[in-house]
Amino acid sequence: MQPGFAVRHATLRQLKVFEAVARLNGFSRAADELHLTQPAVSTQVRKLEEHAGAALFEQLGKKIFLTAAGTELLHHCRLIIRQFEDADAAMTQFKGVAGGKLNVAVISAGDYFFPRLLVQFAGRHPGVRLNLAVHNREDLLVQLADNLTDLAVMVRPPQDADTVSEPFAPHPYVIVAPAEHPLARQRGIPLSQVVREPFIVREKGSDTWQSMAEGLGRQLERLNVAMEIRSTETIKQAVLAGMGISFLSAHTVGRELRDKTLVMLDVQGFPLMLHWYLVQRRQKRLPPVARAFREFLLSEGARLIREVDPLPTSKARGARAKTRIGSR
Repeated sequence: MQPGFAVRHATLRQLKVFEAVARLNGFSRAADELHLTQPAVSTQVRKLEEHAGAALFEQLGKKIFLTAAGTELLHHCRLIIRQFEDADAAMTQFKGVAGGKLNVAVISAGDYFFPRLLVQFAGRHPGVRLNLAVHNREDLLVQLADNLTDLAVMVRPPQDADTVSEPFAPHPYVIVAPAEHPLARQRGIPLSQVVREPFIVREKGSDTWQSMAEGLGRQLERLNVAMEIRSTETIKQAVLAGMGISFLSAHTVGRELRDKTLVMLDVQGFPLMLHWYLVQRRQKRLPPVARAFREFLLSEGARLIREVDPLPTSKARGARAKTRIGSR
């Protein structure tokens, strides 16, 4: 290292900004996440480069990439940030639940009801600070692995030995169509007939895709995929426009089903009943607020979800329960 340069002079703020830029692959996205201006982000990174005595990023075309020095520093940067977070979590125990910050992440299907559960929890614990992140399954697993969240809520928890998963509420999946669809008034529709219809699907790797693969079984290879879309809201609009039918979480279409703009097709073996899981790192020492929220979900989550997100139940008796209950 050149004389006058020392990473030890860097600030935690500079390290956090650098980590965000590296993780999000962009200065503007990091600025959005950190609620800073892009020039402020650039300034923090430039100051860190001055302390390091080396460039941390290089730009090729419109994309930025970590340099060798940046890659090495990112590893140490995340360890340092994690140590500060662990220290903060350790100190939180002296504040109790009321003074704590709850970090929780959920898959996209959960954002249709999960904020209202958080409001219920916060109402019982005044002073709690809430940090909710919504991701697809792959990004959610990254959040867990990088210790960026205390708890994660998903349908298909990881099965490695490093995590613990607990089911806390049922999660039904349905096949939906526009109200005027020819199959809307049929009963007991064979799955082999449904898969021939144009399907609008979520991207492969998402929780919804994996659940669909389980629900369709061998019929998956016969599925007539008309379009793949990463946004559930866009899928609903496409179905409403008559572009096809779709396999979706019942939580995401509850309003449309109640308003009868979409219908739940009466397909043999559906709704597909899975479960919501609460996931944490096995060795993670949960702060008091996270422990309280875990107990809240396990004891009251299922009931509260039914209250804040009532779903049509006319076909519930015919549901096929594919339950994978148990800790991992």
